[in-house]
Amino acid sequence: MSRNVLITGGSRGVGAEAVRAFRRAGDNVVFTYHKSELEADEIRQETGAVPVRCDMKFSNSVKIAVDKALSVLGTVDVLICAASINDLSDVTDIDETRWEEVIDTNLNGVFFSIKYVLPVMISRRSGNIMALSPEWGEVEQDCGTAVAASRAGVRGLMQSLTGEVTKYGIGVKCITASDIAEIVGKSTL
Repeated sequence: MSRNVLITGGSRGVGAEAVRAFRRAGDNVVFTYHKSELEADEIRQETGAVPVRCDMKFSNSVKIAVDKALSVLGTVDVLICAASINDLSDVTDIDETRWEEVIDTNLNGVFFSIKYVLPVMISRRSGNIMALSPEWGEVEQDCGTAVAASRAGVRGLMQSLTGEVTKYGIGVKCITASDIAEIVGKSTL
């Protein structure tokens, strides 16, 4: 049985690999992209997945993208939050505007995505929400202050969310890039 999957940040990197993997498994996929329209179109042509432009920093943009995904898919069984900005700046080097951009995209974008997809999953009493956020110590020491802070925030968000939604039959997990193939292959997902 095919799943309906929404992947944020699906035009490049881990998100693009997730799009490819879920499509190879026969799943229906909508993915978001921000600036990389050429890459998004290449992924669309390669996989048949549906791209939707979205700026993860803004709640309204995420809401519009989720609404578009729901109009295409009908529902969302799996939400993969892979959109992120990487910045290697130290705390003394990063300016406030860039700090806010990283936090808004990497942390708030996950929150907005969950906020707008979760009511659908709660009403169906099923679903899976996954966010890209490596375990502490995997990369945080080398990734820059804002990125490390955003990843720690995502981990906290996901831990708290687990307590809120397991009663509805919704799974919550932080994942790494290497988890994608394993997750796609699980028939119970």
